[in-house]
Amino acid sequence: MKILVTGGAGYVGSHACKALAAAGHEPVVYDNLSTGHRWAVRWGPLVEGDLRDRDRLARAFVEHRPELVMHFAARAYVGESVTDPQLYYDNNVGGTLSLLSEMRRQGVRRIVFSSTCATYGIPRVVPIGIDTPQQPVNPYGHSKLHCEQMLRDFCAAYGFAAVALRYFNAAGADSDGEIGEAHEPETHLIPLALAAAAGDREVLEVYGDDWPTPDGTCVRDYVHVEDLAQAHVLAIARTEAAGFQACNLGVGRGFSIREVLDAVARVTGRTVPIRQAPRRAGDPPTLVAAPGAATEWLGWEPRHIALDSIIDTAWRWYRQPPR
Repeated sequence: MKILVTGGAGYVGSHACKALAAAGHEPVVYDNLSTGHRWAVRWGPLVEGDLRDRDRLARAFVEHRPELVMHFAARAYVGESVTDPQLYYDNNVGGTLSLLSEMRRQGVRRIVFSSTCATYGIPRVVPIGIDTPQQPVNPYGHSKLHCEQMLRDFCAAYGFAAVALRYFNAAGADSDGEIGEAHEPETHLIPLALAAAAGDREVLEVYGDDWPTPDGTCVRDYVHVEDLAQAHVLAIARTEAAGFQACNLGVGRGFSIREVLDAVARVTGRTVPIRQAPRRAGDPPTLVAAPGAATEWLGWEPRHIALDSIIDTAWRWYRQPPR
């Protein structure tokens, strides 16, 4: 199957392209390279363009004739979304509406959507099941929830088939070392901790040590990026029937910031220098998935369960420059 992968030059999108190619599909990357990387496009052609550029997007559909779309393209910095919400509604919501409208015009009605646990906000009950109320607390989460609602409406009105994969903390890197995480700026805990351990960053700030968790630091569910990519491949089969469906992608086990820093020290053999900082407003103390629906519905079984194993792939990638 030929698949248009929006945002396929980014972190999760590029790993999905590799998994798609391994499964016999042809990924066609559509990316404006604002946060993605040309070197991450290795398993199919690259079409440079913005989703809001309808003429460019239409030409991509006409030239490549995809049968399905995987939609990763989005801004994804929570803090930035708070200070510049217009950017997030314009890019994430506006870009998705443009994409869905062009899909409808071109007769392409199958889509796998990269969603997020940020749509749940600060949940009252953990682990988070698929039926947990979606009550986002920042514009990024709101923008993704708006996109999910558009998908529901397009499925109901136009016969689309959509799968929304709400994943938790993406982590790690390609086991072969071909691609990995490279954000600017970097905001994710594991690469920041690796940079501090390597001496490329003076100190890692830890936001709060008085959370209602076992050691006072926030707890997150870290899911390896290769496992996320495989879930997207499995989701293709779920788009054969019209309608909207969603599931959570996490391993069902949470690790605190202190546990992550201890694991980084074990993997690298180096201590992570830290500086204690105040809590950040809107940070949930604990985010852990109840992944049962993904297991039963997708047949998804994450292979990278051990935290040290996830960090080891990230460390091996960190020590080599992007190609």
